[in-house]
Amino acid sequence: MSRILLADDSPHAQRMGELILREEGYEVVTVTDGATVLVRLRDFDPDLILVDVAMPTKSGYEICEFIKNSPQHRHTGVVLLTGAMETVDEQEARRVHCDGVLKKPFEASVVLKTVRTLLEARVGQVPDLPTSAPVALGRSGTCPTADPELIRAAVTIALDAALPNLIEEITQKVLIVLDTKNA
Repeated sequence: MSRILLADDSPHAQRMGELILREEGYEVVTVTDGATVLVRLRDFDPDLILVDVAMPTKSGYEICEFIKNSPQHRHTGVVLLTGAMETVDEQEARRVHCDGVLKKPFEASVVLKTVRTLLEARVGQVPDLPTSAPVALGRSGTCPTADPELIRAAVTIALDAALPNLIEEITQKVLIVLDTKNA
């Protein structure tokens, strides 16, 4: 099930967006400001973020730029949301490399088409960890031995996928310890 983070300070837009997306089977979390988006990234790890360009604390452009420059969120698409009477700064949208723009109020078919297209395009961009190590029969034909090259490749993929989250987790724990000692 794909995960979508919907960031909009309009309760109506949140309700409508959440309703449209959940009815299609997406897991949706909604937040009301840009700072909360950055907090929820750590525990929710969305596949796609729909973010209003004009939000409290951080704009949609700032969120998009952060996501696109973050190695641990390189798999996450970002769609900028704008009100019917608002305009998107196209130059800024290109600069932050957003994946799309949606107008509010939401039209279900347009939202779903945009979301499906982006999520389908992202399939395969995040390496899946192997479920079991490839094996080859040993010389006796009875004892399986692992192919070192395939194991090395699997470990490399796993570490590449896990390293950004490990760095973030360790950094947060160090900061907590330092804060505790300073208090």
